[in-house]
Amino acid sequence: MKAPPQFDSLDGSGLRVAIVAALFNGATTDSLVKWCREGLVRRGVAEGDLTIEWVPGAFELPLAAKALAESGRVDAVVCLGAVIRGDTAHFDFVAGEAARGIREVSLTTGVPVMFGVLTTDTVEQAGERSRDDETNKGFEAAEGAIHMALLLRRLRSKGDE
Repeated sequence: MKAPPQFDSLDGSGLRVAIVAALFNGATTDSLVKWCREGLVRRGVAEGDLTIEWVPGAFELPLAAKALAESGRVDAVVCLGAVIRGDTAHFDFVAGEAARGIREVSLTTGVPVMFGVLTTDTVEQAGERSRDDETNKGFEAAEGAIHMALLLRRLRSKGDE
């Protein structure tokens, strides 16, 4: 199925986007941030309209995302991080609560908040999803943020026409 015409070539010009990134699993997250930023800029988001904030880990992403979404200074937030399964149940709690929290921020604030948190079994899988090219999940999250910000802008302006 082909994307609707307004999304054939996403144009993020004029959009203000925040990236919230987790320091934990830093090499992977650094790559996600690099490619998220690249995706946003390629789609027209000005460098001056980008904000990047760092939190300790994926569990803290929702709180920072909520503060940014409620600030009124951004049209979308992208949450980036990597939770890699270990030998304990820690993975399940962190990954699940990060996902739940990010979803909740989006629903309660009305600001699109993208879930760009890798949840993998191995470091190798995380590396595959954070390659140094356009297949990087950070790049994908950037496009999703622009798509959702434009969609919500269009849906919310329907009554203004």
